[in-house]
Amino acid sequence: MQKKELERAIRLLERGDWQSAHAIVQRDEDSALSCWAHGIVHRMEGDASNARYWYRQAKRPFAADAAIEAEIAALKEAAART
Repeated sequence: MQKKELERAIRLLERGDWQSAHAIVQRDEDSALSCWAHGIVHRMEGDASNARYWYRQAKRPFAADAAIEAEIAALKEAAART
C-alpha cells in the first residue's frame, strides 16, 4: 500500500468513517501498519474477534479497553515515521 493511501485511511478513521477506511486497508494484508489500521476498523465496527486477528497480523498487542482515538493517533505517528 502506498503511504498516501494509508494516510487517507487514517484521516477517515479520525473522522469515524471506518467503512471507507476499511475499503482502503483491506487491499493490503502484508503491511503491518495496514493490518493495524484494519484492526482499528474492526474495533470501531464493534467486531473484537476480527480486530484481534488483525492486531495479531500487525504484531501489536490488542487492548480492548484502549481508547480508539489513542490507537489512531499512535498509528498516525508510526505512519509518519515510515
